[in-house]
Amino acid sequence: MVLFLFLTDLAVGIAFTLVFVSREAGVKFFRFNAGTAALLVVAAFAFRPPEASASLAGKIGVDAIVVFEAALVLYWLTVGRVLASIRPAIVAASIAAGAVALLGQSIAITPANILLQMFTVLSFFSSALLLGGACTAMILGHWYLVIPSMQVSHLQSIVKVHMASMVVRVVVVGAVVTFAIVSWEPGLGPSFSRYIFSIAGIFFWQRILFGLAGPAVLSYLTWETAKIRSTQSATGILYVDFFTVVVGEVLAKYLLLATKVAV
Repeated sequence: MVLFLFLTDLAVGIAFTLVFVSREAGVKFFRFNAGTAALLVVAAFAFRPPEASASLAGKIGVDAIVVFEAALVLYWLTVGRVLASIRPAIVAASIAAGAVALLGQSIAITPANILLQMFTVLSFFSSALLLGGACTAMILGHWYLVIPSMQVSHLQSIVKVHMASMVVRVVVVGAVVTFAIVSWEPGLGPSFSRYIFSIAGIFFWQRILFGLAGPAVLSYLTWETAKIRSTQSATGILYVDFFTVVVGEVLAKYLLLATKVAV
């Protein structure tokens, strides 16, 4: 379930963030990213456990992923080739299906509590944006080796998107942790504050260190490097940044399943 949720978030996040990339990146860039997202969905389904579609919300989420995959494949087949007039509709369909998939998954994985479900929905969407922003920025930075004449402002723009998604993710995680601590009542089992200061809480602190603190510093360093037009150095930092984001979000999915807190 951890890999199924993580891979789905990453695929949807890539689709979300592609709309922020200039067309000057070229047809091959968009085709490469759409193909990558489509392959990630295939990998996600390879790890899909039966309980992923056990509930109505889960089934809706899985069906939405199928629609999302179909839209991605259609986009990959047509971008730069044919059907240019309907391509915006294909992109809109993929984004809408991806959003429904995240919504269905987040509700299915959360206990029937409206506040908990709301926080999980926010967590899933912010996770997808962070993963997508980091991955798209990393690939775009590498693309300067393919198109050396591309303006550095395009990399600066996507790094801004990545930094904004980083801020949103930190705010959401902070709100979720605060709610989990203050909403605990005696008789409801061990409190989340006790969990994070126990031996098992090492996973929480690794999630904070590698998934939030690390990317926050690295995204800022990338921005400063992109400002001086050093695209190769910025791309090198983005590789490390993406790795830390991946580690953090995998741990976040594990913690959600283990504690029902969507950090």
